[in-house]
Amino acid sequence: MGRISLKKRIQQGLFLLDGAMGTQLIARGVEAGKCNDYLNIESPDIVFDIHRAYLEAGSDAVLTNTFGANKYALARHGFADKVEQINVAAAQIARRAAGREKYVLGDIGPTGDFLEPLGNLTVDECKEAFAEQAKALLAGGVDAFIIETMTAIDEAAIAIEAVKSLCGDLSVFASMAFDRAGADFRTMMGVDVESAISKMASLGVDAVGFNCGTLTLDEYIGLAEKFVSAVKSLRKNILIYAEPNAGKPELIENKAVYKVSPEDFAAAAEKMHSAGVNIIGGCCGTTPAHIKAMTENLKK
Repeated sequence: MGRISLKKRIQQGLFLLDGAMGTQLIARGVEAGKCNDYLNIESPDIVFDIHRAYLEAGSDAVLTNTFGANKYALARHGFADKVEQINVAAAQIARRAAGREKYVLGDIGPTGDFLEPLGNLTVDECKEAFAEQAKALLAGGVDAFIIETMTAIDEAAIAIEAVKSLCGDLSVFASMAFDRAGADFRTMMGVDVESAISKMASLGVDAVGFNCGTLTLDEYIGLAEKFVSAVKSLRKNILIYAEPNAGKPELIENKAVYKVSPEDFAAAAEKMHSAGVNIIGGCCGTTPAHIKAMTENLKK
């Protein structure tokens, strides 16, 4: 653990998260489409080096390499029976990188399946899967949880409830991925900002936010401003966090390419912080260079 609990630390002001994991794995030669989560077992040194690079760039916390480490996502790679092993290992790798001064957030992403009646996944099955993952992350030594890239509010709620049933007084962050919808923002499943914040806040999370999506930097700034306004209207003591991509990706030779420079990313992060966002990191396309530029800009 850090010198103070993460729950207390995030109340003290600016708190900086890390950047993309997948982008860095590919940069280190990991084949696209491989099960990134299994690398915690297969190639732990690569994961450790990425965590260290972000911490050296100025991150206050790193996210475990477990975005797809629930049993339904792992089943697509044939690793449904490795949930505990993968998550415990991931948390231990991140803990070793972070030491006792920095923080480790257990990363939980969506199942990738639809809940009934749109799909075949039941509420109980979904909750059990998230609880299984959270229990393993706790065993590995995480300081808090971050539930991210959700697009369906019911799945987000199930994940929050599953985690909070196990995590005691540890902090829980929850975010959804938004795209442009006319003059507004919505998730792929049609969830608007106000509905997302209201539901997640009602479940007792410490911070609500957004990550990923297909927005430009200017649109991320607009989304941050909308989040701040919506949270203020709730009159609840809840923090806001942002993990934007390095801008909107361009498809080049069938690959998503992010062209936003570290300097432009840092300038956008500063505007989000000025709007009222105190927890900031990066998602797809961001690198240690982006996080370093952001850190230097925000802490100057």
